[in-house]
Amino acid sequence: MPADLTGVTHHTATVNAIRIHYVRAGSGPPVVLLHGFPETWFAWRKQIPVLAERYTVVAPDLRGYGDTDKPVAGYDKRTMATDVLELMRHLGFSRIALVGHDRGARVGTRFAKDHRDAIDRLVTMDNIPTRVVFQSTDAALAKKYWFFYFNQVPDLPEALIAGREEIWLRHFFSNWSYNPQMLSDQEIAVYVKAYAQPGAVRGACNDYRAGGEDLAQDMVDADEPISCPTLALWGADFELVGGMFDVLEVWKGMAREVRGVAIPHCGHLPHEEQPAAVNAELLRFLEGWNG
Repeated sequence: MPADLTGVTHHTATVNAIRIHYVRAGSGPPVVLLHGFPETWFAWRKQIPVLAERYTVVAPDLRGYGDTDKPVAGYDKRTMATDVLELMRHLGFSRIALVGHDRGARVGTRFAKDHRDAIDRLVTMDNIPTRVVFQSTDAALAKKYWFFYFNQVPDLPEALIAGREEIWLRHFFSNWSYNPQMLSDQEIAVYVKAYAQPGAVRGACNDYRAGGEDLAQDMVDADEPISCPTLALWGADFELVGGMFDVLEVWKGMAREVRGVAIPHCGHLPHEEQPAAVNAELLRFLEGWNG
């Protein structure tokens, strides 16, 4: 593997009525990393060793993903944020720094609004909030965000993808990256194994199928900005985020205190594609976080 994961340990915890798999490394103030689609905790393998030199790093598989349970319900972001809250309480953390990519950023955003006393700072990575996506949808956006809607169709994605997980995953990894060859065959194989598990594709799709609930939750507190310091990172070369939105302005509408950084030569997976730049920004933003 391209990262040293010798200090990473695997664990499970039963919280919020599901069994969550997570990895842990390092010591110090807690930093929780939430992956996006179509990934698992493994997405953070290039960040964990660096952050673990200063922090206790916890990276769970979200509900429905990886080695975490894949129940039929509970994929609205309020419930998924509660998964994270109960996990941090299980681990004895009263307050965390939270880093979320893609779907993980949606969970992180809801966490930051619902549990303001439990979060010190938030990083959102290559994400446009759910409410903004739905409110901005037109013919051009719908064409680019086809997966956003396809994944919500009942049962059909699971039927079409079964046995073809590698084709499905390679499509996203190739088309969403500045360098289509960013991931090695060995790295892709890790994801293929995860998504070939029973219920794994359904779990990921259920995450998207909760979009209506997520939108309803987001509309209720749309005028209540995130109160903790927020860092928005995005790939400068990903059309679906930086190419279609003014990302910094979007997040200025979401949080009171925002810094934004576009990562050059980078697509939708900055943590995978440009880890050195991402790690530098994370360390800079986390400086002073002492628990």
